[in-house]
Amino acid sequence: MKSIKLFVIATMVALMTSCTETFKFPISEVTPAADITAEIKKDGEPNYLVTLEANNLAAPERLEPPMKIYVIWAVSTAGVVRNVGHFTQENAVKSTYKASFPYQPVEVFITAENQEGNCLPSGVEISRVKFIKSN
Repeated sequence: MKSIKLFVIATMVALMTSCTETFKFPISEVTPAADITAEIKKDGEPNYLVTLEANNLAAPERLEPPMKIYVIWAVSTAGVVRNVGHFTQENAVKSTYKASFPYQPVEVFITAENQEGNCLPSGVEISRVKFIKSN
């Protein structure tokens, strides 16, 4: 009986993680030490859960020219660019972002900006990643 429970739990975990795709952002010329990854997971119909994690991302004040915040932008399948939020700084080493989108993002990119509420990116682009489905 115990082995059946363990098998069922292991199967559920495998199914849950198999729906998640992980993408690595390319190395940024602006912040080369940054290691940024994105996970995208279908979270019901039509929602998508997107999680970004950046390790060793320099504080925006240390950029040249200095900026105030890292803003995250998503591109929809229709090509619409949206400001979807900003990184939350957990400590000097790790920044995270997690949100549910009511559409499938095809691309996410990060810019350093002086204002959080911009409707269009105007600052320095840090890096971008396209979500290409794996077969």
